[in-house]
Amino acid sequence: MALVNVKTKEVQVKIVYYGPGRGGKTTNLEYINKKYRERLKTQMVSLKTHDDRTLFFDFLPFDVGKIKGFQIVIQLYTVPGQVKYNETRKVVLGGVDGIVFVADVQLNQRKRNIESLNQLYENLKTHQLDLFKMPLVMQYNKIDLKNQNIPIIPSRIMQKDLNSHLKAPAFEASALKGGNVIPTLKRIVSMTLASIQDELF
Repeated sequence: MALVNVKTKEVQVKIVYYGPGRGGKTTNLEYINKKYRERLKTQMVSLKTHDDRTLFFDFLPFDVGKIKGFQIVIQLYTVPGQVKYNETRKVVLGGVDGIVFVADVQLNQRKRNIESLNQLYENLKTHQLDLFKMPLVMQYNKIDLKNQNIPIIPSRIMQKDLNSHLKAPAFEASALKGGNVIPTLKRIVSMTLASIQDELF
């Protein structure tokens, strides 16, 4: 649920990028950070483990204007993809308003994508949240690898595996090159803001 501060007339909206390890969640935020640097209110924070992989989250609020007189601040987070950090993922999902699920289209990642999505369902339940009622955008990342003759999963299979029941908007993307990173962001922001408007009075 968005944090509404009536005194300061500010609403903090939390969007989490979720998905399997090394699928491109952090790369998405790094691209957004670079693209919208002049609009950011704070620096992006990235905490790393000893093996230099994202441990906790990247924190990236930026201003998107006002709704009903309230200043809207978007906070973007990533979660660690590795299975051993599941408790951390649960914590980061606390208070989430919208989710981008970043799936890896490499053929050898198919099982991990499905496992990660199933775990997302379970982790949201610990916060009494239902993925079917949550603003959600699917992103099928690393689509550029097909140009390097690396086997990838066709989008229709990604849709069948991950999105046949959820029916969320989906984008093929290349976070490394910026392909469809911003359209993904704009879609989840618009969906999330639409879903919280009723909270503002």
